[in-house]
Amino acid sequence: MLTVPSPNANVPMVDSLLSQPVIAVENLFAGYGATPVLENINLRVEERDFLGLIGPNGGGKTTLLKVLLGLIQPQQGTVQILGRSVEQGRRYVGYVPQWLEFDRAFPVRVLDVVRMGRLGRGKLFRRYHQQDEAIVRRCLEQVGMGDLGDRPLGTLSGGQRQRVYIARALASQPQILLLDEPTANVDSKVQRSIYELLGELNQTMTIVMISHDLGAISRYVKTVGCLNRSLHYHQEKFITPQMIEATYQCPVDLIAHGVPHRVFPSHDPALPGLDATNGQGHTAECHHD
Repeated sequence: MLTVPSPNANVPMVDSLLSQPVIAVENLFAGYGATPVLENINLRVEERDFLGLIGPNGGGKTTLLKVLLGLIQPQQGTVQILGRSVEQGRRYVGYVPQWLEFDRAFPVRVLDVVRMGRLGRGKLFRRYHQQDEAIVRRCLEQVGMGDLGDRPLGTLSGGQRQRVYIARALASQPQILLLDEPTANVDSKVQRSIYELLGELNQTMTIVMISHDLGAISRYVKTVGCLNRSLHYHQEKFITPQMIEATYQCPVDLIAHGVPHRVFPSHDPALPGLDATNGQGHTAECHHD
């Protein structure tokens, strides 16, 4: 078990956090050009929630994260981060994008990558200070990479690089962490270790994670958002086949590992859904045509 010091040790908490959501989205329409990708999105994410976003490719999951980061402007509606506008609140948000391709021969060290997370904490072109270095090294310790700071990034495994990118996001000392498919292209053992790391980080910060892994959604997150242009937000403790069918807009089969047969939407009333809160649900795979 990792010891996780608070990432916000030197960051003042925003006023009245206890009385308002950390993310508030109302009647949001957003997209690229005139056609919205997101339609009438309403969402409230509370402090230290762990929200898992599922949905088909092209359904708007990444677009929603970009709106929260201020990279895409809403066409309609309002978005607030910690009770502030996105422009003011995004400094409290850390972001881990989808799998990053890079030239493995590029001579950049792990420490250099994580230092990039400090760039948003001060004036442009400022020099790094001793405090920055201490924060960077602490973040590497948090993700279990403290002894690899001087290693070239290109020599790391896929799972190690993902941990470095998470450390880079933590270096900005966020109160909210957004992740876009953080376990894509890594094996199941590495996936599990990353989800366990996120569970520990969730003790001190709010997390919003995009994933296609229903097993992870059912085991690690606290709330679920099903997004396919419109959003269905679920505070219940489990994911039902009906929720998945409504999101993917096609018939689906669920396979629950640990039982000796396939589980269809109406096949087994003893398995009404996948527990998304306490980690006791069955691991699931979603198959659709």
